[in-house]
Amino acid sequence: MGERETGIRVASTSTNRTEKVPRKRPTRFGLFAKIAAGLTAFVFVAGLSVFAFFWIHFSNLIDTKLQQGPFSETAMLYAAPEPVSIGDRVTPDELTASLRGRGYTEDRNNRLGYYQVRDNTVEIHPGKDAYARSQPGVITIGNGIVTRIVSGSSNAEYSVYELEPELFTNLFDRARQKRRNVKYEDLPQVLIHAILSAEDKRFFQHAGFDPIRLARTAWVDITQNRRYGASTITMQLARTFFLNRDPTWKRKAAEAMITLQLEQRMTKEQIFENYCNFIDLGWRRSFAVQGFAEAAAVHFGKDIRELDVAESALLAGMVQGPNLYNPYRNAERSIQRRNVILGLMRDNGYITEVEYRLALEAPLKLAQGGAESSDAPYFVDLVNDRLQDQFQSIDFQASSYRVYTTLDVKLQRDALAAVQAGIKEVDEQLARRKKQYPRPQVALVALDPYTAEVKALIGGRSYGESQLNRALARRQPGSIFKPFVYATALRTALDGGAYPPVTPLTRVADEPTTFWFDGRPYEPNNFRQEFHGTVTLRQALARSMNIPTVKFAEMAGYDEVAEFARDVGLSGVRGTPAVALGAYEVRPLDIAAAYTVFSNGGEYVPHSLIREIRTKEGGQISESVPERRQVLDPRISYVVVNLMEEVINRGTGAGARSRGFRLPAAGKTGTSHDAWFAGFTSKLLCVVWVGFDDNQELPLEGSKAALPIWTEFMKRAHEHREYRSVQSFRVPDGILTVQIDPLTGAQATPRCPATRTEVFLVGTEPHELCPVHGSGRTLITDWDAVEEPVRVADGEIRRETRPERRDMPRREQAPASAQTGGPQGGEEKPSILKRFLGIFKK
Repeated sequence: MGERETGIRVASTSTNRTEKVPRKRPTRFGLFAKIAAGLTAFVFVAGLSVFAFFWIHFSNLIDTKLQQGPFSETAMLYAAPEPVSIGDRVTPDELTASLRGRGYTEDRNNRLGYYQVRDNTVEIHPGKDAYARSQPGVITIGNGIVTRIVSGSSNAEYSVYELEPELFTNLFDRARQKRRNVKYEDLPQVLIHAILSAEDKRFFQHAGFDPIRLARTAWVDITQNRRYGASTITMQLARTFFLNRDPTWKRKAAEAMITLQLEQRMTKEQIFENYCNFIDLGWRRSFAVQGFAEAAAVHFGKDIRELDVAESALLAGMVQGPNLYNPYRNAERSIQRRNVILGLMRDNGYITEVEYRLALEAPLKLAQGGAESSDAPYFVDLVNDRLQDQFQSIDFQASSYRVYTTLDVKLQRDALAAVQAGIKEVDEQLARRKKQYPRPQVALVALDPYTAEVKALIGGRSYGESQLNRALARRQPGSIFKPFVYATALRTALDGGAYPPVTPLTRVADEPTTFWFDGRPYEPNNFRQEFHGTVTLRQALARSMNIPTVKFAEMAGYDEVAEFARDVGLSGVRGTPAVALGAYEVRPLDIAAAYTVFSNGGEYVPHSLIREIRTKEGGQISESVPERRQVLDPRISYVVVNLMEEVINRGTGAGARSRGFRLPAAGKTGTSHDAWFAGFTSKLLCVVWVGFDDNQELPLEGSKAALPIWTEFMKRAHEHREYRSVQSFRVPDGILTVQIDPLTGAQATPRCPATRTEVFLVGTEPHELCPVHGSGRTLITDWDAVEEPVRVADGEIRRETRPERRDMPRREQAPASAQTGGPQGGEEKPSILKRFLGIFKK
């Protein structure tokens, strides 16, 4: 039988046994290799997991931060819209400059808005982020005057167009940080170039890390044993926006990871924008300055778009050491650093040699008052308090609410400049006296004379030194209260409280007088104990005489004076003889609002700080509606205004004229323990207080301490376009203007050597011709009365009984009372010739 093939080959051996093949034993190296590979895989997976964890963690952190933005924890405060009216004097360049200051550009993609200039027209187009009330408009300008305003949406014609409200500050957050948002497209190229030269010139070329700079850093560290910064702008943003400055490897690793993510998820422009908004630029006063826009306002009082080469270089140089190179603290050091940055800008080709030389020689021009000029800190504190009081359910430090205030940024800067110049003059006057005095303080409140909106407010000479707001301090107003006394006395003519009626010609004796009240004597004195004999009401107010004022208050009734004061918001005033001289304390802010009763035709309007509040998306939360009360007849209000014009033209306030203020204005000086001046034009109302915090007596009159500040502010304020067109005060119906003889108080005749114009309520004017310079005829009255219509301010027509004049032969009359208008009759004096011939008849 043959062999069967089984497919298996069996090896044959001589011993007929199968031999075992020996196995290889694993070497130590192979064992270690396997362990190492396992560990490597484990570490890799673990590292990858950790990396993924932190990548996702920082990715979520970036999402949250970017969604919130760097300004999520503070409300934004906007100034009042700037009106442009038909007839305003303005050029297209001035108008476009105002628009640029509010964030508008010529770029159609600008989210805030853009403008176009075509021939003599300026087209304004609000954007997505504009004020909710902003409307497109076309303003036509001819020969420097606004001739036409047309709506860009409905083609309707307007008389007034309001420009976008300007963001002037943010409410400080809980860390007392103040920031100001800015878009990349709003950054001037000169600032961008300065920052790149100072911090990261290859920023737009690298991917977050600059290998050339890293190599140079290592070389300098090794060869020169000194540190050389290697951080790029993206790395600095990662550090300041998301982390802290701890020099640990954990922070540096996180910084690298965030840098990679920022470069991957954001454009270079977005990174640069966030960097400029969040960079730490030191402290100013009690606030931390965050971002270049805030720094531009703090240090130069400018919008960031207005920075020049030298200013941009100085701010860029501060990044390396914000407090070390603070120009207010270390001016020389900051200039040296600025010049280094200018050299880098020249070397990088960003500026020419000529520009470099000019910027190198540019003087350091810092904003007067720093943050106080741009941020209005006393005003902001007052707004913050008002928000907390009226909207307790809203946390304004936790979201970007938009608070539209009444502030005018230009007037705020004028107010600060006027206060700084005026308080220096006060310091110099006090220094010339033998007694040592503490540093005087100051308050200034400027209002719209019709709406009582606060346009500017200064609460002290330096917010950095003291945050106490003197505009809210209660002090004796002194003689600036007297107009309220005279208004009360004059309105007795309407209710029959005095006959003959009190008029500007009513006379009283200015002499030492004891007034008795509640069984006790009251013995006021005049300034410097000067007395003037018999004086008219007009003279008493113009020269601020105390004793005549108390007599007029007595005529009106002390309680009536106090009640009128309470009607205009002056609480705490009581009906005593001392009320006539402003002995009861009031706040400068309240007395400013009280004066609207004169500037506003008898209508009192409480002061206001906030126009409206909106959410970040534009939804309205609140809107302010002015509360108006007619508390004084418009005719009485006008007569008092006319009397206060005399104060400025020829009375105790005449210093305003000698200092160059020529516009029609009314006002009143005040001297008590402190110095005051209150006055207004048809465009602005302003009250100034100067005194000591400890309430000791200031040895200066209001005309020497407060009036110079008022005058300087009003001169500056009325140079601005919207305040230039000052008009004379409107005369209401029912006012009669009469030429009178100052000596007799009677109607003047052509023979009177001197005359003056006087104003009266119809029916209270003198009816007699001057008996001293008359023509032998006197205008007297029989009592056949006629009814004469008088129009009051609200349009209502009412009739008053007025004596009818008739020309009748003159008759002798008894001398008038010492309190009712002076001489009104008497025998005709013989001529000189008759008296000479009479000698021979005796």
